[in-house]
Amino acid sequence: MGTFCSVIKFENLQELKRLCHWGPIIALGVIAICSTMAMIDSVLWYWPLHTTGGSVNFIMLINWTVMILYNYFNAMFIGPGFVPLGWKPENSQDSMYLQYCKVCQAYKAPRSHHCRKCNRCVMKMDHHCPWINNCCGYQNHASFTLFLLLAPLGCIHAAFIFVMTMYTQLYNRLSFGWNTVKIDMSAARRDPLPIIPFGLAAFAATLFALGLALGTTIAVGMLFFIQMKIILRNKTSIESWIEEKAKDRIQYYQLDEVFVFPYDMGSRWKNFKQVFTWSGVPEGDGLAWPVRKDCHPYSLTIEQLKQKADKRVRSVRYRVIEDYSGACCPLNKGIKTFFTSPCTEEPRIRLQKGEFILATRGLRYWLYGDKILDDASVEGVSRIRGWFPRNCVEKCPCDAETDQAPEGEKKN
Repeated sequence: MGTFCSVIKFENLQELKRLCHWGPIIALGVIAICSTMAMIDSVLWYWPLHTTGGSVNFIMLINWTVMILYNYFNAMFIGPGFVPLGWKPENSQDSMYLQYCKVCQAYKAPRSHHCRKCNRCVMKMDHHCPWINNCCGYQNHASFTLFLLLAPLGCIHAAFIFVMTMYTQLYNRLSFGWNTVKIDMSAARRDPLPIIPFGLAAFAATLFALGLALGTTIAVGMLFFIQMKIILRNKTSIESWIEEKAKDRIQYYQLDEVFVFPYDMGSRWKNFKQVFTWSGVPEGDGLAWPVRKDCHPYSLTIEQLKQKADKRVRSVRYRVIEDYSGACCPLNKGIKTFFTSPCTEEPRIRLQKGEFILATRGLRYWLYGDKILDDASVEGVSRIRGWFPRNCVEKCPCDAETDQAPEGEKKN
C-alpha cells in the first residue's frame, strides 16, 4: 500500500488534466471505436472459443490495444523532460556558448528549446504534439515513435477484421470466380445465433470504423516514417531547420567552412540506440550529448548564436508564388504536403501571390514564419504568424541586395 501511494502522487494526478484537450479526446476516441468494433466483429467473423486461429486473432487484437495505449500514455504522462529551472553548466565558461531563457531563468542546455505551450525549456525538443497534449522530446521520443508504429499495425489488423466480417456476414462464402474453387468461411457461423445480430446498424458502424482505421493507418504511418528518418540521423525537426539555415548562412557569405551536424554518430544503428534502449530509458541525462570527434561539444549552440546575431538568417525571406487558403491539410498542394501537415495547434496563414513572408523555422514540406502586413491597423496587428506549405513560396532572390552583411563578408 505504501509503494502504491508513493507512485501515485499529487503531481501525477495533476497530469490527468492533459486528457481534457481536443487532441487526446479525439485520439482516444478513435482507439476506442476501432478496438471495440474490432472485438465485436471478430466474435461474429471468427468465434475465438471454437478454433485456435480465432483465439490467436482475438488475443492479438487485445494485445495491439494494450500496447498502443501503454505507449500513448507513456508519451503523454512521462513527458519529454524539462531543463531544471535555474540550470547552468558545471563549467561557468561554457555559458558563453549557450542561450539564456528569461522565462525559465536558466541557460538552454544543448538541443533544448523553449516551448510556449508547456512554458518550459524542453530537453531535445522535437515538436509539441496536440494529440498527446505534450511535447515530444528526450524522455518520451521512443514511446511516441512506438505509438506511431503500433497504431497503424493495429489498424491494419482491425481493418482486415472489418472487411472479412462484412463479407462473411453478407455472403458467408468467398469465391475467386470458379464454381469449383471456393473457400468456406462459414466457420464464423455458430449455433445458436450470435447474441449481437449483424444488422444495418452494425454494418454502418463497421463501415465507419473501417474508414477510421484506414485513415489512421495512412496519416499516422506517414508520421512514423518522418520520425524514423529523423531518429536514424539523430536529429530533431528543429535541428533540421537549424542545419538548413546554417547552410544558407555559409552560402550567402561565401564562407570557407562546412557545417557538420555534431550529433550524427556516423551510423544509423548508433543513432537508433540514442533513442531506443532495452531498458526503455534513453541514453544520457538530456543535458549533455556525445558529439562527433571532429566537432566542438557546443557546435550546434554556437551555430544558433551566429544565426541569432545575423538578422538575415534569423528569418529567411520568401516570396509567395501560389495562393494558399490557410487550410490545415490542403488537398491541392500535393499528397506529401497533405499528409505531412505539422502536428501542432499553431495556426496556418492565408497567402496571396506576390506577398512576402519571413520564415523562422520549418519542416521538409512546411514553413513557419511571419507575414508582414502593409497596413498595421488590420486586426490591430502588424504581422500574422503561422505555418504555410513550402511549395507555395520561393526564396526571395533580392535578399542579397537588401540585407546588410558584416563589413568584409558581404557577397561580391
